Amino acid sequence: DKSGLDPIIDISADDARGKIRSELLSAGADRIFYLADAFRMGMTKKEVFDLSKIDPWFLAQVEDLILSEENIIGVSLKEVDSELMLQLKQKGFSDKRLSQLLNCSEKALKNKRELLKVKPVFKRVDSCAAEFDTQTAYLYSTYQLECEANPTNNKKIMILGGGPNRIGQGIEFDYCCVHASLALRKDGYETIMVNCNPETVSTDYDISDRLYFEPLTLEDVLAVIEVEKPEGIIVHYG
Repeated sequence: DKSGLDPIIDISADDARGKIRSELLSAGADRIFYLADAFRMGMTKKEVFDLSKIDPWFLAQVEDLILSEENIIGVSLKEVDSELMLQLKQKGFSDKRLSQLLNCSEKALKNKRELLKVKPVFKRVDSCAAEFDTQTAYLYSTYQLECEANPTNNKKIMILGGGPNRIGQGIEFDYCCVHASLALRKDGYETIMVNCNPETVSTDYDISDRLYFEPLTLEDVLAVIEVEKPEGIIVHYG
């Protein structure tokens, strides 16, 4: 499984440059990883743009991530302070990817991050563009200061959705998540949905009491659990 912009090719191989140039010419599921490897190889934004025609703004973001990776290669976990950890997490680096770059276990990285008090908070989607007060029930994580989750003390169950649709897995699993939420609500439970597919019914605002629009990774799900503290979690419908 990918943990971030993982290398997809050995850039020291003789045919690496040719392979990368070929992959950048046409769109594909793995092209973003070849973009990252192009910058690891030392290609300029102009070279990458001439091949991919991707807007330079996006290329600059990928290049910045690769430079951030290169800056911490050789750094030990012990040397990472709260400022650096926060900076890396705000850029979107997962604990798993950082543990690979810092040559430590994911558990050790998580423990160090929590020791440094670098944790995500949850913000509510503002459906009124700040014109009016809103208490929308869907949230996303970010590394800022104020948490807007406001969890209750009610008995609650968390449901993990199916994430992006894949070949052989689609709307039928989302249908199960929706009916699980409706049945739990009928039984008096508060329902917490965790999913990251905006096209599914389970991410509609009125299906669950609160929707966390998060990747279905261990790190992200554990962060929601820490805030909500549900009595149980349903995982087999997603």
